[in-house]
Amino acid sequence: MTTFNDTLLRAARGERTEHTPVWYMRQAGRSQPEYRAIKEKYSLEEITLQPELCAYVTRLPVENYNVDAAILYKDIVTPLPGIGVDVKIKAGVGPVISNPIRSITDIEKLGEFNAKEHTPYVLETIKMLSEEQLNVPLIGFAGAPFTLASYMIEGGPSRNYNKTKSFMVSEPQAWFALMDKLADMIISDISAQVEAGAKAIQIFDSWVGALNVEDYRVFIKPIMTRIFAELKKENVPLIQFGVGASHLAKEWNDLPVDVVGLDWRLPIKEARANGITKPVQGNLDPSLLLSDWSIIEKRTKDIIDQGLEMPGHIFNLGHGVFPEVDPEVLKLLTALIHEYSAQQIQARS
Repeated sequence: MTTFNDTLLRAARGERTEHTPVWYMRQAGRSQPEYRAIKEKYSLEEITLQPELCAYVTRLPVENYNVDAAILYKDIVTPLPGIGVDVKIKAGVGPVISNPIRSITDIEKLGEFNAKEHTPYVLETIKMLSEEQLNVPLIGFAGAPFTLASYMIEGGPSRNYNKTKSFMVSEPQAWFALMDKLADMIISDISAQVEAGAKAIQIFDSWVGALNVEDYRVFIKPIMTRIFAELKKENVPLIQFGVGASHLAKEWNDLPVDVVGLDWRLPIKEARANGITKPVQGNLDPSLLLSDWSIIEKRTKDIIDQGLEMPGHIFNLGHGVFPEVDPEVLKLLTALIHEYSAQQIQARS
């Protein structure tokens, strides 16, 4: 049996590693030709419902790119039907919800989530991967309450989250009831993923950057504190990530998380200077993957150098892989990260 590569887990705990570990958000699919062939036949939902196919899509980038972790192939809205949300993932649009939240009555109608009953196929995929197919950690994940609530209130993706933010400040009682309902679902979902074999967890608060710091502290931070405090009991590394949320990074550093995810807007050096003391993940701008290799190489080395100033850096993109990215570039990038970071670590020891 191949030796288990636990580099990412050690980096997430702030331990020194032999190289900087790397994985890419949305690495499962998007730009891979094998994945595109599958997507011609099946939708995202249909893939997740077939554990063998879903496991194949999840492990494919590990085999193709030699990354240090796999991330489970599914969507952040996967558990929502379990609590009574009528959601469909529309191609080219995203999650569309036909019964949006308009009042506390709608929130009171939501049910309780049970992973074994509502998403058994997800747990089967995780077991298959963690017990038989991977020699790297499998990252499980969930969407955070604000991001999920934004879909549930807007009825789908939004550019400005006007309805969500208005509901949040105008109906605080209903808002906190919704936060609690979603927190219960997330804790239950993630606990089941860890029990099935997930070795690390990322919480995607993709759209929380739409809030200012004060509103985050009042309306979001208490629920995130509860979620992470509960998930700490699972004894796996916990990563917090959002897009366009650099102004919230210090707030995340206060949460009971292990790793603060940074998008490309906040350099690691600056994050450290601003008081981010925990291990960090990030943060090459994914757009640069279309640039000349010399630019990619220079920017990557700079990020690695900044990350090595303190133990605890996981290399990632500042957001996800997009379809136009050449898989060969990701393969070359992974090799560069491993080789360059190993050389630098050796030179410093």
